[in-house]
Amino acid sequence: MAAASAIGHRRELFVDAALIESLSGGARRELHHPQAQEVVLHFDEPWEGTGCGYLSVFRDGDTYRLYYKAFAIKVEPGKTVSESHDHRYTCLAEGKDGVHWTKPTLGLHPFRGSTANNIVAVTGPMGALNVDAAHPAIFRDDNPAAPPEARYKGMFRSDGDPGVVILQSLDGVRWTPFTDKPVITAGAFDSQNLFFWDAVRGEYRAYWRTFPRGSTVKGNWHPEGPRAISTATSPDLIHWSEPQAVSYPNDPRAIELYTNNVTPYPRAPHLLLGFPAHYFERPWGPSLEALPDREHRAMRSTAQVRYGTAISNTLLMASRDGVTFERWPEAFLRPGPERTGTWNYGHQYLAWQLVETPSSLAPDGPNELSLYAIENYWTGHAGGSSLRRYTLRLDGFVSVNAPLSAGDCVTRPITFTGDELRLNFATSVAGDIRVELQDEHGAALPGFALADCEPIFGDALDRPVTWKNQPDLGALAGRPVKVRFHLRDADLFAYRFAQR
Repeated sequence: MAAASAIGHRRELFVDAALIESLSGGARRELHHPQAQEVVLHFDEPWEGTGCGYLSVFRDGDTYRLYYKAFAIKVEPGKTVSESHDHRYTCLAEGKDGVHWTKPTLGLHPFRGSTANNIVAVTGPMGALNVDAAHPAIFRDDNPAAPPEARYKGMFRSDGDPGVVILQSLDGVRWTPFTDKPVITAGAFDSQNLFFWDAVRGEYRAYWRTFPRGSTVKGNWHPEGPRAISTATSPDLIHWSEPQAVSYPNDPRAIELYTNNVTPYPRAPHLLLGFPAHYFERPWGPSLEALPDREHRAMRSTAQVRYGTAISNTLLMASRDGVTFERWPEAFLRPGPERTGTWNYGHQYLAWQLVETPSSLAPDGPNELSLYAIENYWTGHAGGSSLRRYTLRLDGFVSVNAPLSAGDCVTRPITFTGDELRLNFATSVAGDIRVELQDEHGAALPGFALADCEPIFGDALDRPVTWKNQPDLGALAGRPVKVRFHLRDADLFAYRFAQR
């Protein structure tokens, strides 16, 4: 029998099947989807161009910060479009609630003779580096060893020697080189390449764009294989391990992943969640021609066919080691109803990192996750790109679901710390969840059988489980047990053991 997994008091989600021994009856894992909310930003300033994206979002004290690339297309004679290489910046927006954002006037970098803008980085030389400011990924570094002048860090594509470069900042606004040369050079890098401090493992981890059979992208986009993701670790951001290709044993399809958006999930940081953009080219035909912005789509195809035929949405993947991911084949975030500025190349690229925001339902409602996706990317519409907010319940990526006729989920053997079990769940008024604790062989433990459990119903993020006569759950701490969840018309999103 395999050794029990020591989960301590950490929160466990169902984004992967690592701790599931069996699903029976009507129980199954179900992928959930973010709900569309309001457009929270219009990138309508002249310096923002028509291609804002590659966003990074995080909460910094009482302020939410949003960094993004400002990019543009240009229309050339013959009505073809191409990338404008002289229009590449990184900009900053800020807010207090994750919904309402402002673009601060920073006065740092001139655009058309004026510094009245929110630009924090420009493409070009910075010390010994050449920085491509249209490929940023920025985060707050909570490594205790990080000095104040490097509290904020950013990974940018090199605009000189191939690779990625790292910048540092004391305030998240003014940036200087962290190194004097690219730190990772084996790859393609024409995407949002990123890195972060992994507090659980005590190391930095990077993810970046590669091609399985090469790393140079020029002219023809396909001879080198589909767009893929590589990863490496570092103790100091200078010395990096040998790159490893990210793998998906449960979904071995060779599909195109344009971004990776891997981040530790803040409420369960031992889990690395990725939200890659699934890039998919469709041939011209009736359905493609029926999509929004047909005229502009056709014009874009005169430069490269894929500019008009590529469409994208967001997937979900999860890992416990940073290399092997369980990837959900179906879309996590679909393009949604057809409307101007959607169903195009670059649509639905999510901002990197997750933020918790107040309830959009009521002042006393539970907090939720906010995710942000680009619309109107590279379409040339007046006002440029825009950013739509989506919401998801906390931990609400995947649930174990069962109909009213019931189903069971049994975990593999685990050990825990604490004296109570708490659930993130939702039921109908007729549905409920009961929990049984078992020994390693599947026998119910005295006092913790299914019949001893008080039925749990409602919709809550952290409800304690109770058994009749309230036996001391703490007496089982450190002992290998299995947990049986019996569900009727219910969704179970997460569970954790805790100390009262």
